[in-house]
Amino acid sequence: MAADGSAHPKTPLSGEDLDRVVQNAHAALGQRQQADGHWVYELEADASIPAEYILLEHYLNRIDEALEQKIAVYLRRTQSAEHGGWALYHNGGFNLSSSVKAYFALKATGEDINAPHMRRAREAILDHGGAERTNVFTRIQLALFGDVPWRATPVMPVELMLLPRKAFFSIWNMSYWSRAVIAPMLVLAALRPIAINPRQIHVRELFVTPPERVTDWIRGPYRSVWGRVFKGLDSVLRPTLGLIPSKTHEKAIKAAIDFIEPRLNGKDGLGAIYPAMANVVMMYRALGVPDSDPRAITAWEAVQGLLVHKDDEVYCQPCVSPIWDTGLSGHAMLEAASGPKGIAPEETLTDLRKASKWLRDKQILDVKGDWAVNNPNVAPGGWAFQYGNDYYPDVDDTAVVGMLLHREGDPANNVSIERARQWILGMQSRDGGWGAFDIDNSKELLNHIPFSDHGALLDPPTADVTARCISFLAQLGHGEDRPVMERALTYLRKEQEEDGSWFGRWGTNYIYGTWSALCAFNAAGVSHDDPAVVKAVEWLRSVQRPDGGWGEGCESYEGGSHGTYGESLPSQTAWAVLGLMAAGRRDDPAVTRGISWLAAQQDENGEWHEDPYNAVGFPKVFYLRYHGYKQFFPLMAVARYRNLESSNTRRVAFGF
Repeated sequence: MAADGSAHPKTPLSGEDLDRVVQNAHAALGQRQQADGHWVYELEADASIPAEYILLEHYLNRIDEALEQKIAVYLRRTQSAEHGGWALYHNGGFNLSSSVKAYFALKATGEDINAPHMRRAREAILDHGGAERTNVFTRIQLALFGDVPWRATPVMPVELMLLPRKAFFSIWNMSYWSRAVIAPMLVLAALRPIAINPRQIHVRELFVTPPERVTDWIRGPYRSVWGRVFKGLDSVLRPTLGLIPSKTHEKAIKAAIDFIEPRLNGKDGLGAIYPAMANVVMMYRALGVPDSDPRAITAWEAVQGLLVHKDDEVYCQPCVSPIWDTGLSGHAMLEAASGPKGIAPEETLTDLRKASKWLRDKQILDVKGDWAVNNPNVAPGGWAFQYGNDYYPDVDDTAVVGMLLHREGDPANNVSIERARQWILGMQSRDGGWGAFDIDNSKELLNHIPFSDHGALLDPPTADVTARCISFLAQLGHGEDRPVMERALTYLRKEQEEDGSWFGRWGTNYIYGTWSALCAFNAAGVSHDDPAVVKAVEWLRSVQRPDGGWGEGCESYEGGSHGTYGESLPSQTAWAVLGLMAAGRRDDPAVTRGISWLAAQQDENGEWHEDPYNAVGFPKVFYLRYHGYKQFFPLMAVARYRNLESSNTRRVAFGF
């Protein structure tokens, strides 16, 4: 909101006001830069991971009472007053699995189950079918505490680790995050340890049917007839597991460990994502590895590094996002410092040179990660999402960082840019698109197995990542890359929705996807009058809210309408106006109104505020709130609007 509480300005935005918005936002973002040059913001998910962290401490009997009480504050704060449970995103509907884990964690911290908030949660859980109807990952958590039998979980034998790449159920046909999470989980499922659970906390009161009497644990969701086929296969395989020779079993456990340990990734942890890191900690305990072992020490420290400590509460992040935050912040700062009215151009460039140096040092140049299984002849050259994750560089991050280094213009960046270019070229899938971490990771049938009730076992090409790669290659301008870009543009055209929008796989949602695609079309030199562009522009105009802003909720991933929400949001508005400006509509009244709305929402500190979640991990299952989005995207949008005023063509000259 504006400082005076108004929703939007009473008069049109003046040039002076616009300059002030840019200057204040530039100062606010600049203050967040770390001494070594990088930016990092909080990355928040739902209650599940903080709850899982508490349960991890109880599994290990490594309880930090003061810490857990602060996490309990976070869990109580995020409980819904409307439905009594926990949602997957801000003001979202009841989610059974998240609610069961949050209730379990609160009970473990000593909460009275008859306290009003616990009673409301329990009643909501029971009304939604009870803990027996939770998802696979939650049932595995319950099995580790002995609250459900292991038959409550799908058959996932550790012998999967022995399958060759060409086998349908090979881990190499799964996404990076699936491989990283599953490998230690398979060891746990093979060993079936039971949590120490020193307070002997259990949640039988959350079951409609006592766990020992439940006979239909595996119930879907079935996305096709294949779901039922795979359920039948699960039933056939289950009684045969005991027939596997012990030597084969031991060989498979060793194969899992041999996969995991080269990828432990120091204090950044396996896959640099919480579920994989926590599974490693539990795996080592189950294998009898002492907590004093250097591997166990480092694995535990990696988990600790995800905790966000505040005065009165603590929560656990799913991972950290410094490369992404630095790349996006750098683009915003550079845009603000550019043009005739650029803010502190020399000082900003100096600061960005520090960011560029930090980024160059983080580029992965020596490790051929899992991606190389499908293209071993490509040299490494990508960036990860996190501080360190050498086996799993991120295509999206690499394109964003590459564009920043190119635009920043330091000749010291040239080698890094070329290595990134070559890697991006080598990561294109056969259909012309790009996935986030893997090539041709598209065996859709795997999403129909009982284990994959989250429907996100894979990393297929997506419109937003593909658009970013087009933008990067187009900005570099190598003529020999044109055939690659044309294949990608064809992919984008096929992916456009009937209403003119594009699905946003990694940001919420159709506004994010549409902005990404319009940037790519512009960078690649596609006419602003191209039918696909015109259709996208009209869609963006159609979903603009009466106050001039844009908003879109995570409900759009769950069958809700495209591009709509109950309020306008800074990040969504920024994406929309950036998309329209990329399509040559800088002077469109819709853009002017969007910029005016953004200006009105800026506070006296030069910052914007939004509580709704703005990104997604897995649609319908796992959502994210990037705390930096509300700052660097509005700055980028307002600064670009200002800069295009002095452009004779009104054409955005960069890919991003």
